[in-house]
Amino acid sequence: MPMKHALTIFSFLLLTIFMFPATAQETAKANKGEGVLQFLKRFNRTKPFHMERFFELNRNKLDKNNGLQLDVTYTLPPLNNEGYEPLFGEKLAKYTIDSDELNGACFYLVSGHGGPDPGAIGELRGHPLHEDEYAYDITLRLARNLMSKGAKVHIIIQDAQDGIRDEKFLDVSDRETCMGQAIPLNQVKRLQQRCDKINELYKKDKEHYRRALFIHLDSRSESKQIDVFFYHYDGSVKGKHLANTLQNVFNRKYDKHQPLRGFSGTVSPRDLYVIKQTLPVAVFIELGNIQNSRDQQRFLLDDNRQALANWMCEGLIEDYKNYSKK
Repeated sequence: MPMKHALTIFSFLLLTIFMFPATAQETAKANKGEGVLQFLKRFNRTKPFHMERFFELNRNKLDKNNGLQLDVTYTLPPLNNEGYEPLFGEKLAKYTIDSDELNGACFYLVSGHGGPDPGAIGELRGHPLHEDEYAYDITLRLARNLMSKGAKVHIIIQDAQDGIRDEKFLDVSDRETCMGQAIPLNQVKRLQQRCDKINELYKKDKEHYRRALFIHLDSRSESKQIDVFFYHYDGSVKGKHLANTLQNVFNRKYDKHQPLRGFSGTVSPRDLYVIKQTLPVAVFIELGNIQNSRDQQRFLLDDNRQALANWMCEGLIEDYKNYSKK
């Protein structure tokens, strides 16, 4: 074979490999009389997310009753479900949905402040510490945890560039938006904007369990070390239950990891604008004092930011299991 023809074939093979990766999705045709459930079971796709993904992939190939048709080639959902969220950053945008324990749950996650308002500001060794940056990073970590458990998650405050970051000192910016909309400087307009967005989504969502979380850092005197505090709207039974569940998880974690320290974070009702104006059950969380050197370690270290996200996720799973059948 002439060398130039061999090079041409080799180049074509390389192009084919890159154009059609080995992870291409599988396809199959239905047997006579087979429903979607039986069809997916034949290919070992038995999880709720398999069914959901199948309908997404084959929406235009089903009959008017969402049934299968003969002689139609259907795309099978991936055996191991994966998700993609660019807000998590390039390295962590892809995530595996490793369980369906939060299937049927929907969360509206709001990191405090953002855009023209940095929120509380601390300082350590000449580095500015802005509440909105640290609250946002923890919120993204929580969102990724929840989504890996099968939950639907709306990230209300967004920064298209930051992603999840591991640095101790997070760069500050005013790029944050409310799901693409510029954040107003006026406080009431700023808070109303995020409430309106949550309520708009809430009216469209069909999940039977829907919860909003507002994640903040506090600012007090430098000497004042505080634990994580949980606030719910007065009169909200489910909001109080969620706040207490989260507090109980943090209590257990502190007993395990810092048994001599104890945990003094409390649950209390507060007439806060955002938890009063939003339609879903809501909890407002203060993660620590941004001015206090000991509290700062709670969110300066990326492992600690991840631990906060893990513990909140565990509390939300526990609350969901209590209410999922009610």
